[in-house]
Amino acid sequence: MNDTIVAISTALGKSAISIVRLSGDDAIKIVTKVFKGKDLTTVQSHTVHYGRIVNDKEIIDEVLVSVFKAPKTFTRENIVEIGCHGGIYVTNRILELLLLKGCRLAEPGEFTKRAFLNGRIDLTQAESICDIIEAKTASGLRMANLGLRGDIRKMIEEFRQELTGLIARVEVSIDYPEYEEETTVSVLAEQVHNLIMRLDDILGKTQTSAILKEGVMTAIIGPPNVGKSSLLNALLREDKAIVTDIAGTTRDVVEGEINIGGVILKLIDTAGIRYTEDIVEKIGVRKTKQIIEQAALIILVFDYNMPLTTADLDILRMTEQSARIIVVNKNDLEPQINLYQLEDYLLMSAFNPDDIEKLEMRIKEVLNISDITDIDYTYIGNTRQIAKLKQAKEDLITAAKNMSIKQPIDIVSIDLMSAWRHLGEILGYVSTDEIIDELFSNFCLGK
Repeated sequence: MNDTIVAISTALGKSAISIVRLSGDDAIKIVTKVFKGKDLTTVQSHTVHYGRIVNDKEIIDEVLVSVFKAPKTFTRENIVEIGCHGGIYVTNRILELLLLKGCRLAEPGEFTKRAFLNGRIDLTQAESICDIIEAKTASGLRMANLGLRGDIRKMIEEFRQELTGLIARVEVSIDYPEYEEETTVSVLAEQVHNLIMRLDDILGKTQTSAILKEGVMTAIIGPPNVGKSSLLNALLREDKAIVTDIAGTTRDVVEGEINIGGVILKLIDTAGIRYTEDIVEKIGVRKTKQIIEQAALIILVFDYNMPLTTADLDILRMTEQSARIIVVNKNDLEPQINLYQLEDYLLMSAFNPDDIEKLEMRIKEVLNISDITDIDYTYIGNTRQIAKLKQAKEDLITAAKNMSIKQPIDIVSIDLMSAWRHLGEILGYVSTDEIIDELFSNFCLGK
């Protein structure tokens, strides 16, 4: 924490500009050694200065240097950002020069880690920064920004404050049992129940939150040559998969992503399921069956021009417990399929844009996408935070159970304290170095 760290904060490659960022007590002094322009140690905070980066008398680049003085910075340390030309070589030259002048190369996420350790942000805000960078949809970005501005922290703090009040009341009851215990238990039971119900509501939205953040794994399943690859290409609006009239063209998994109603669908075109002796095709069919078990949504495709086979009926049985949409493709051909063997199907052609729009509407209905456009602070999609909320809920359930069987009030106090600690761990109030290191190692360099 005493080192001055440096990293390239922009993606390394040919671009208009690159940003080299430093943070630490000596950040301004170190850049002043290589900057030909103003003496940066004398300038005001939050100012930008034109000049050149030089190594002895060699000019490396013409730059703009932004100076931010502690404590009003992201890390609460001195920060300097050098805006240079976006060439790979020139950016690396500046980085190497700063390392020679006394900086240390930053670890992944170390700037954000310092912001957390210096009290600038809590863990939920740190995780939200990572979520903003990785957001693929407007809904995912909105959910991440709620965390960054502190909405999740405020909610958790409210829970903890309520628990603090309950724990204080229990402590009074322990000190003065003849006056307080009976009243405390009756009031406590109601308040604990209320907390459990509120946590239940938040945890009930975690599946929706995961959809917003991670997307939906969507498998296109069906027998060979029914138009699965054509359907994938039509949804993606590009020729991603090979399309031929030869059955069994797709022998492996083909993937792509689309945005429907603010939710990412991770589309997977699979090998057609049928009974086959072809070794390669058998492997593809085996993979398809594995994907059926993993997919959150299945688009089951049949051919309007072909009767259902025994294998088709097996697929229907195999997916009947899954969230699925049944598509009968190639409705421009002569009907051969017995539609009475299907339920709630969509008759369409993968080559008809209007039919593709109808399929997208059906996908929205199945996923309830229209119901998740309004995001509030109770949408939590972070796995670590969800795990801690579940632990806190279990502690409260145990507390309620202990009160119902008239356990001593000090036993109930232990459960309440455990819930209070688990909620604190969401914000990083109680955590080990190993957890912190693991969390920030998932960040990119320079962030």
